[in-house]
Parts: sequence; structure tokens; C-alpha cells
Amino acid sequence: MITMEGSNLLLGTDSYKVTHWRQYPPGTTRVSSFLESRGGVYPSVVFFGLQYLLDRHFAGVVVTEDRIAEAREIFAAHFGDPTLFHEAGWRHVLDAHGGRLPVEIRAVPEGTVVPVSNVLMTIENTDPRVPWLTNYLESLLLQVWYPCTVATQSREMRRTITAHLEKTGTPSLVGFELHDFGLRGSTSHESAAIGGAAHLVSFEGTDTIPALLLARRHYGEPMAGFSIPAAEHSTITSWGRDRESSAYRNMLESYPRGLVAVVSDSYDVYRACEQLWGRELRELVLSRDGTLVVRPDSGHPPEVVCRVLEILGRAFGTAINAKGYRVLDPHVRVIQGDGIDPVMIAEILAAMSERGWSADNVAFGSGGALLQKVHRDTQNLAIKCSAVEIDGAWRPVMKDPVTDPGKRSKSGRLALVREAGAFRTVARGDSGHPGDLLEPVFRDGEILRRQTLSDIRRRALEG
Repeated sequence: MITMEGSNLLLGTDSYKVTHWRQYPPGTTRVSSFLESRGGVYPSVVFFGLQYLLDRHFAGVVVTEDRIAEAREIFAAHFGDPTLFHEAGWRHVLDAHGGRLPVEIRAVPEGTVVPVSNVLMTIENTDPRVPWLTNYLESLLLQVWYPCTVATQSREMRRTITAHLEKTGTPSLVGFELHDFGLRGSTSHESAAIGGAAHLVSFEGTDTIPALLLARRHYGEPMAGFSIPAAEHSTITSWGRDRESSAYRNMLESYPRGLVAVVSDSYDVYRACEQLWGRELRELVLSRDGTLVVRPDSGHPPEVVCRVLEILGRAFGTAINAKGYRVLDPHVRVIQGDGIDPVMIAEILAAMSERGWSADNVAFGSGGALLQKVHRDTQNLAIKCSAVEIDGAWRPVMKDPVTDPGKRSKSGRLALVREAGAFRTVARGDSGHPGDLLEPVFRDGEILRRQTLSDIRRRALEG
């Protein structure tokens, strides 16, 4: 399950925002807010995930009598004061707009790679009677931080892997070099779906099925990722230590063609590679119409991967590629799926190249570090109010805390332009900006522009 049918948007906010309708200056008719990455681990951000959030929370009729009644009851008990909930305001949305949200959201096309400290998205109310609505929606809308951050991190890992493939091997392999193992470590199926889909912006290998469903249902991609038969410790250890070789033989015979991955460190990965794969089962491995992928799953990854490669190289032979690096016989490869994060990938590939091994020999699997080892401050994503319309005139506003200059926010109604190849945030003006890259994607309950995963992937890889 990747959605929560029947969720109440009126309850999808922070408690204090329920009270904000009384706090804007008299005469306020519109509020404009924007999303940006204020900086972080990476110098640029891949914008991704808004379309899913719009589908999930914003599109269509989202305000109903039942939802107003539920919110009224919950907030009366929550605050101990039934007058704090703006029932009249929500009833106006229901009566005047049929329960559809009177806001406009403009954003860069998903997959666009934008340097930090630039506007990525704006939101404004379109009905002057609900200026409080803009930032009431921030709590849900800002959850785009998660897919943006995962997509950004996966793109950076792809760049690292590509650099090593260009130096030592075959760059065209990169799409399947980092596999998503993150489902079991995610906080929910929905987070696995969102983060897993974000990973698929840059890669095509995944075991996170909810991500495939999200990409299919919300981004028009019939099949966004692929996988292969693979063993886990339970299917190997169930044979017993003394029948480890039989467990491996069963994998080869059960899947006589194509790729098959076998975890090989249930007991002693070096013995498994040298004696079992490299001797007892060697001829069976070489006779298969496909590739055995040996998976170590413990120890210090750079040391273990390099030692496994050396053992398999002696057993199955190697060739020197055109770039001068060793490549295993094509019937054998290695996947490292334990401890993989951006730093460890770089360390493993560096250790391999120092020892003369091509990056072609190895793929990676990542779980918790891929989908869970990120947070909103990884890229410091935030939504802030930048302009208000009072008595018919727009006024720029901003926060500028003396205690933290890094939290100084932008002011005015904003646009994003690209001049001489560089992105720049500029004032939009009342009539817009002719070069604005922010496109209207949502207005008054309707998604205006749908984007496919294939287009998003192209933008991310070209950015």
C-alpha cells in the first residue's frame, strides 16, 4: 500500500498553523511562499516527487463536509478551544470552490538539477479570502524534501561510479551498478515507495516493489526497475554448514540462465570463493549461460571486495581490458550489499583501481543508507514566505535572524532563470518573468502538467 485513502488534508498540518488565519495583517489577500535548498552535502539538488504529492494530497476534491466536521471535533479537543479552527474559511473553500484547493503551485520540471540557494517551487493562494491557506499546506508540501534528497544522493553516487567506470571500464553499465535494497529498512511502505522511486531517477536496479508501483501509477512508467533471482542467508543456511556446497549448486541448477546472485558469507566467504565456487562448482559456473554474482555481506567492504576479487580471479581467470585493468571471466561478478553509502562506494572503487581491478567487476546494493540515512537538513530544504499582498499591493517579506545569517530567506515573488548556463533566482514581478523556468503545475485543484519518469530521468542525467 503506497497511499492512505480517505486521509483528511485539513489534519495534515502542524498544530500551530491551524491558528494562523488570525495572525496576518488586516487587508492581507494573498501570500506567496517558495521552496529552496539552502545548502547541504551536495552543491545541487534534483527536484523530484512533487507530482506524487499533488496526486496524493492536493488534486481533486479534498475538502468535504465530513472532513470539516472531523477537523472541528479533533481541533476542539486538541486545543481546548473550538474557536481556533477556521471552520468558516474551510467552508468557503467547500462552497466557493467545490472543495478544491484555490492555490497555484509553480515548479521547475522534475528531474531538473538546480544549484542550492535557488528557488525550486512557489505556492500562492488564488482566492483573496484564503491567504492563510498557502502556508497551511507547507507541512505536506515540504515533504518533497525526501524524494529530492534521495534523488540527489543517488545521482551523486551515479556520478562517482561513472567516473570510475570511465577510468577503468565500461560506463554504459552504470544504470545497474547501484541496486535498491531499502524496503525492509524504511519507516513505511509509502516512504519506501517514494524514496525508491527517487533512486530510480538515476538507476534501474531495485528490489523495492512499492517504488515500481509508484512510478507506474504516478509517473507513467510501466516498469521502472529490474531485478534478478538472489539468495539470502535463510535459503543458504537452511541447508546446514556441511551442505553449503549443495546450497550453491541448487542455485546454479535452479537458475541455469542469466544473472543469479548468491550470498556467500554465511560461514567463510573466502573459503566459499576458493574451494566451493572456485573448485567444486567451477565447471558448473563456467557452463552456465549467464553470470554468477557472488555477494559478500560482512567485514570491511574495501578489504573484503578486493580479496574476493583476487580469489575469484585466480579461480576463473581474468583479462586485461583496453584501459589496462583486470576483468573477471564474464561468468563471475561481485555485488557488495553491506555498508554501502556514498563514502563507502568511493572507498571500494578506489581500492579496486589501486589494485588494478576494473569497476566492471562489481555492483553495489544499498538499503538503509540509500532510503533512510538522509534527513531534511541533508540539503536544508525549506519553504518560507517571501511576499504578501496587502490592500492590493504586493510587499516583499523575509526572515533575517541576526543569530544565524545562513537562515536569511529570499524576498519577493520569485522566478528562476538560466543565463549563460547558470541558474539564478530573480524577482518575478506582477506580470511574471519571460525566462521563468518555474512552470504552473497545479491550480485550483487540478494538476496542469504531468511528467513521465523517462523525461525526468533524461533531465537528471543531462543536468
